[in-house]
Amino acid sequence: MKILRSSERNFRYEFEKILKRKETLASPLETEIAKILEDVRLRGDKALISYTEKWDKHKIKDGKIAVTKVEIKKAYQQLKKEEITALKRAADNITRFYEKQPINNFSLKENGLELGLRFTPIEKVGIYVPGGKASYPSTVLMNAIPAKVAGVQYLAMVTPFVEGQVNPAVLVAADIAQVDHIYKVGGAHAIAALTYGTPSIPKVDKVVGPGNLYVTIAKKLVFGFIGIDMIAGPTEICILAGEQADPKIIAADLLSQAEHDENATCVLVTFDINFAHRVDGELRRQLRLTPRRSIAESAIKNRTFIIITKNVESAVGLINEIAPEHLELVIKDAAKIAEKIRNAGAIFLGHHAPVALGDYFAGPSHVLPTAGTAKFSSCLNVQDFLKATSIIGCDEKAFKRMSPDIIRLAEMESLIAHADSIRARL
Repeated sequence: MKILRSSERNFRYEFEKILKRKETLASPLETEIAKILEDVRLRGDKALISYTEKWDKHKIKDGKIAVTKVEIKKAYQQLKKEEITALKRAADNITRFYEKQPINNFSLKENGLELGLRFTPIEKVGIYVPGGKASYPSTVLMNAIPAKVAGVQYLAMVTPFVEGQVNPAVLVAADIAQVDHIYKVGGAHAIAALTYGTPSIPKVDKVVGPGNLYVTIAKKLVFGFIGIDMIAGPTEICILAGEQADPKIIAADLLSQAEHDENATCVLVTFDINFAHRVDGELRRQLRLTPRRSIAESAIKNRTFIIITKNVESAVGLINEIAPEHLELVIKDAAKIAEKIRNAGAIFLGHHAPVALGDYFAGPSHVLPTAGTAKFSSCLNVQDFLKATSIIGCDEKAFKRMSPDIIRLAEMESLIAHADSIRARL
């Protein structure tokens, strides 16, 4: 783990490595994935079944790609009662949070104009749920519930059944979140199916949810045919911690993101070199004990940094440059410091608000902008599943009043037919 001092001459050089953490989407891989997308577009279910057998080692029998009600019932039976209860409580929290999100149509009538903005739910949405290195029932809830609150009519979910198996909690979470259909496919070919439609999987209007590099590039390539939520990279955490913070807790929180992905980025910003070394030592100790050590070890070795800075103002400036996906403020006056943060996917306030609280249970979606995109994009929310349509009306008197200006503007752009469409009404 690298320790950087903001006062050192070469700091900016090393700091740029954090800022340039966006995963490279190599063109050879794009070419390969484009072929997969086209194959599914042309061959439909046959291509899906072939790719699923090749990559997931799962032979779909009799072309039955959809999960049945019997399989969902069996999934419930495989979970403990308290596990089902935890999923339902998390779902309740997420639902209550998003039902409070203000999304209001509005209209304005003045000077003969009738104007408005109307929000309409997207009709059909697909959710991608990963199933490779780990499975994520929480991702089901965090994507599906805001969509349902928004009023999405049809919600489909795709997730890989690796070697024919899936975490039963993923199916139970989908049932709790009222997902309409679940399909046993993953990867770029699943994105293709949602984009173009196949005999088994209906075409949707938008796809949301995280995935591996193949899924990410596939979403990038199909954008325009359908909508997507974001181009998400590996997970990341930034922690601003004062000397009063517990090194064990800070190390545990860094490790909680490092275990996700070898390319996860973990950053601690603090003010004291001794505290930094204590966290470093504690992280090394905890790393030896974590079950996902091989993954976490790579992230900590290559993508984990401790930044020593002189004061809170300097720290806030660096954090706003990083624009982290997750930001923990384990420091005195965390709420006041949060007001100075312009760029972050989610901010966690204080000692008792770790990222895991938001990942699973608190309410706001854990689908967040990564790789610095928090500078211009937002966490997943109800508005991601709505379209805004403008409404424009005009009476005769107002039309005649505005017509000369409209004609002038159209002629300034040499769009004479536009001007003539106004003249025709005069």
